[in-house]
Amino acid sequence: MQLAEFNSVDRVDVVDVLRPCLDIDRWVDQIADARPFTDRNALLDFANEAARPFTSAEVQGALSHHPRIGDRPNAQTTEAAMSRSEQSGVDPSDDGVAAALAKGNREYEEKFGRVFLIRAAGRTAPEILAALQERLGHTPEEEDAIVAQQLREIALLRLEGVISE
Repeated sequence: MQLAEFNSVDRVDVVDVLRPCLDIDRWVDQIADARPFTDRNALLDFANEAARPFTSAEVQGALSHHPRIGDRPNAQTTEAAMSRSEQSGVDPSDDGVAAALAKGNREYEEKFGRVFLIRAAGRTAPEILAALQERLGHTPEEEDAIVAQQLREIALLRLEGVISE
């Protein structure tokens, strides 16, 4: 969608564009209500600021939509398509990587009570595995800050992908 269209379409249509980027009502509402934006950078800057800070409840809600790293969602939704594209650096047919991710995901979920979230776009499977192993050593407080940052990065990358000048 071009920025001019984003600025002028009905609010419900803007919400439909924003929600797959980040399913947090407050974030979606703030961006939809702040239109029009003078340029794409103004939109992205505003979206970044609207994502600070996230509450624990917002993070938990947003995480409920994210698949485990290494799992490919089969749904035909915009959000599932974005997730599949973002995880393109993880080869699901590589049994070693798949096993290591599955093990790491289980350990992470046992420790933190949520899925491991990382901005997978632009990262290789070894980089993701290294980050997973490192983050298993974090405290819950350290991990909360990292997860919020990863959500912000994912949201902005997705927004960049759907809005053009």
